[in-house]
Amino acid sequence: MPKHWTLDDIPWEAFDAVKVDPDLLCIAKAASMVEYNARDYADYLCNIFHDDPEFQDAARNWAEEEEQHGEALRRWSEIADSTFDFKESFRKFTEGFKIPVESVLSVRGSRTGELISRCIVEVGTSSYYSALADASDEPVFKAICQNIAHDEFRHYKLFYTHMQRYYQDDRLNVFQRLRIALGRIIESEDDELAFAYFCANDVHGPYIRKKSSAEYLKRAYRYYRPFHLERAITMTLKVTAVRLSDRKLQWLAKSAHRFMQWRARNLAT
Repeated sequence: MPKHWTLDDIPWEAFDAVKVDPDLLCIAKAASMVEYNARDYADYLCNIFHDDPEFQDAARNWAEEEEQHGEALRRWSEIADSTFDFKESFRKFTEGFKIPVESVLSVRGSRTGELISRCIVEVGTSSYYSALADASDEPVFKAICQNIAHDEFRHYKLFYTHMQRYYQDDRLNVFQRLRIALGRIIESEDDELAFAYFCANDVHGPYIRKKSSAEYLKRAYRYYRPFHLERAITMTLKVTAVRLSDRKLQWLAKSAHRFMQWRARNLAT
């Protein structure tokens, strides 16, 4: 399947070193490795959906696009910081963080649960890269993040479509859906991003999860705005089949934004 964009579509010649945000650079380095590691996730998904060639093809195509995200972020990070050694950082990352690629049963308890989890990941990444694109004044990074965000919105729709197929078999109720979604949201502060941040930015060991997680989150959280979170919550509610009025949705988004800003300030102290 042809990609919606390639590295040649990025305006690399427009790079402006003066407009590089050091904090954005730090989290871009970490993101480059997480995105580039998508092939292992595709292997895991293909094992879980071993008898579904349609979904397996979709998972492989998804992984190719995710790897391209990693390549774009890697290239930009190397331009912005000539000392960044992606190859060595990625080696440390993949040696220290392992995905259960051999598993044939979803860690979410069912195939529907697995697809709900994948939707939530795409909710997070689409809102995340939208926030980074809006926050950056550096034209190349902005273009990369905009392209990635568009891909992640499509990926959400992809996993949601397949989730609806499997829902007919698993029939998870609203509470079960919500439990899986909230669990995956909480996992956004797990070892993967913290360890990626450490491997990309902290050349001195040892790895201390709490420290690396704080360093990453205090940077990432401050770029979100209420409208990014409102869209993310809307997408999450669609997956869980929870319905809220527009008024409650806006209140929830503003509350989430206040919490994230408080958390960022708290982690910075």
